[in-house]
Amino acid sequence: MSPVEWRRLGAACGWRRLLAVAMKLPCSLYCSLWFLLLLGAGSLLLLVHLQDLTEMVQQQTPGANFVVAPRWPIQKDFNTESTALGNVDSRQIEDTRLENSPSDPNVHRPSLAVQQMSNSSPSKPKDEAVSPKQPVTKRHRKLLLKSNFVTSSAPFGEEDQQQQRLALMQESRRRLLREVCAKYQPGVTEQLVSHRQVSRVYVEDRYRLLYCEVPKAGCSNWKRVLMVLGGSATSTRDIPHDAAHYANHLRRLESYDRAGITERLHSYTKVLFVREPFERLVSAFRDKFESPNSYYHPVFGRQIISRYRANATSTALQTGAGVTFREFVQYLLDVRRPVGMDIHWEPVTQLCNPCLLKYNFIGKFESLAEEANFLLQRIGAPSNLTFPDFKDRNPLAERTSSKITQSYFAQLNSTERQKAYDFYYMDYLMFNYPKPFKDLY
Repeated sequence: MSPVEWRRLGAACGWRRLLAVAMKLPCSLYCSLWFLLLLGAGSLLLLVHLQDLTEMVQQQTPGANFVVAPRWPIQKDFNTESTALGNVDSRQIEDTRLENSPSDPNVHRPSLAVQQMSNSSPSKPKDEAVSPKQPVTKRHRKLLLKSNFVTSSAPFGEEDQQQQRLALMQESRRRLLREVCAKYQPGVTEQLVSHRQVSRVYVEDRYRLLYCEVPKAGCSNWKRVLMVLGGSATSTRDIPHDAAHYANHLRRLESYDRAGITERLHSYTKVLFVREPFERLVSAFRDKFESPNSYYHPVFGRQIISRYRANATSTALQTGAGVTFREFVQYLLDVRRPVGMDIHWEPVTQLCNPCLLKYNFIGKFESLAEEANFLLQRIGAPSNLTFPDFKDRNPLAERTSSKITQSYFAQLNSTERQKAYDFYYMDYLMFNYPKPFKDLY
């Protein structure tokens, strides 16, 4: 046999020995070898991609600005405008009125569409810097919200901060309401809505608005606003109090058929404004019983005095005037009250059914003008229409404040205060109002 053939035979034997050794290797070693090969290939591809990305970024114009554009009014439900607040407690956000600055790392920004703006003309104002391919209307410009993505060359304006704060506040209130409803009224949203349950809801079709009337929480001025929006009045100041309530020509949701009610509940902006429950109660008492009233004195006053006042005079029994706050609260808490409930002191949770109707916007009387104007801007109301802040009923009387409320409830003992708090407990809970007295539980 020649030397060449010997070499070939030796090589063949070597390969056989290698193959025999390889066959004896465990399966885990094969998996490790394949994993290392795949890892190396993936790292190589990632390196090439990062290099291409770096080159692309370097070619872009430096200093480009980003603007966050709200989805409103494309989506009427305010839920689409803000994301969850992460680990931030919704009650803390509400109680502090969102005093955190926009750069607070604990507050998540709304998840909104981002548009890139041209920076080719730094001397031009922001409105002119918008690309001609992305036209922005005057009304839409007012709604632009800037997030943390805005660079230092486009500072976060005061108006933008206010819009951001109010949008986050709305998300906080809606989330709290959902949590309370899920705990105390589970499955209520699966129920059919009756005409009675929407009897206090007013409809404005032109701006696709539903407003639930809560007496003593700015409802008179809200009716004036709805009249202007609907075209039946040109100015809120031209509408007297009685006209706003008894000649407003506003339709209620209950006047529509089942299909009309369902369609509006699903597609219109549903608005609810609330007030601190004890303060609202005192405001109603002062308005209806401490001022002359041709309805509440004979209908409610006479019954209350007859039931809860010992040794009442014939004049008091005949006129119904002079009801005390303590007598009024006794009537309110009596399960066998001599005269029925009234919308001016009925709990909001029963009056407007918030768990069932799932309001998009929950405003508060304590910051009524600011939040109402924010809503009007969102629905595209005329720019010259702002929420009125005048008091035309008993204009000389001081507005009911927390201090005045405390003085009235000081006339009650602790047991009566506790029962009154229990009566409005769901209002306090759903709308995140703190306990008005420390001894309440």
